[in-house]
Amino acid sequence: MKILIAEDDTTSRLLFSATLRKLGHTVVAVEDGHEAWKAWQQGEYSLLISDWMMPHIDGLQLCRMIRGEPGLQYTYVILLTSLDSKGSYLEGMDAGADDFITKPFDEEQLAARLRVAERILGLHNRLHIQATHDHLTGVWNRGAIMAYLQKELERGPRQGACTSVIVADLDHFKRVNDTYGHPAGDEVLQEAARRMGLALHGYDRIGRYGGEEFLITTSGCDGSQAEALAERICRSISAEPVNSRFGKIPMTVSLGVATGYGQCEDAGMLISVADEALYRAKKAGRNRVETSTRKV
Repeated sequence: MKILIAEDDTTSRLLFSATLRKLGHTVVAVEDGHEAWKAWQQGEYSLLISDWMMPHIDGLQLCRMIRGEPGLQYTYVILLTSLDSKGSYLEGMDAGADDFITKPFDEEQLAARLRVAERILGLHNRLHIQATHDHLTGVWNRGAIMAYLQKELERGPRQGACTSVIVADLDHFKRVNDTYGHPAGDEVLQEAARRMGLALHGYDRIGRYGGEEFLITTSGCDGSQAEALAERICRSISAEPVNSRFGKIPMTVSLGVATGYGQCEDAGMLISVADEALYRAKKAGRNRVETSTRKV
C-alpha cells in the first residue's frame, strides 16, 4: 500500500517509516497535519496513519478534512493516540477514523491492523469500481467523471491551474449498430475506450459520458496541450478498423476541446463549450478536432 504518515515526533515518525517499509509498503512521512493535508491533496494514498495531537492541524481535524472532500478513492485512516478513554475513541470515529493504534506501537499489532485495512480497502474498492465505472467499457461512468471534473475545477483557482476537457463522439455509430448489430457496437465502444486510454497521460481521466460519447479531463493542461492530446486520440481511433467478431469495422471520432483557465468552477459550462467545438467538428466533416477559443 501507499501510506502517508503524519507524526510530529521525529523518533516515532522514523520508526513507523522503517517498520512499514520493512513490511513492504511505500511510505511518505511528514511532520504535521498541515503538511499531511498538502501531501494527501497531491497524491493518492490507500492509508493514512496520523498522530492525534499535532501542531497546526491535529489528527481529528485532518480526518474531518479528508472525509469532507469528495474523492474517488477511499483513504483508510488510523489515528495514533496515547489516550485511552471510550469517549476519545468515539470522538475519533465520529471524525471519520477507521482504527486506532496506541503509542508506543507494537510491530505485530501494526501488521495485524494493516491486514485488516487491506481487507476492508479491497472490499471497498470492489464496491467502488462497481459504482463508479461503466460496466461495458471499464472507464469511469458519467457520474464519476463529472464529480472528478468538478473537483479539479474547484481546485484550479486555489492552485492557479487550468483544466481542459475533451468531448469525443464516435462518428456514425448508429450506422454500426444498424449494419452489424448491437453486439458489434459494444465491441466498437470497448475498443474505442481502450485506444483512448492508451493515449492518455498519468493525470488524464476518461469517462463514458453518453451512448457513444466520452469525456476526457486533463488537469494542468492548457488549450494547446489538450488539443495535441485530442489529435493523438483522433489518430489512434482511425488508425485501423476494429477487428470484431463480425468483421473489420472502420471507426473514426470527432472531438471538441475547451479549457478553463483557473476561473471556471462549473463543469457543465465547460463541457457545453467543448460541445460547441464538437458540433463544429461534426459539421466540418467528422474525424477531426476543433478547439474552442472562448475564455471560460
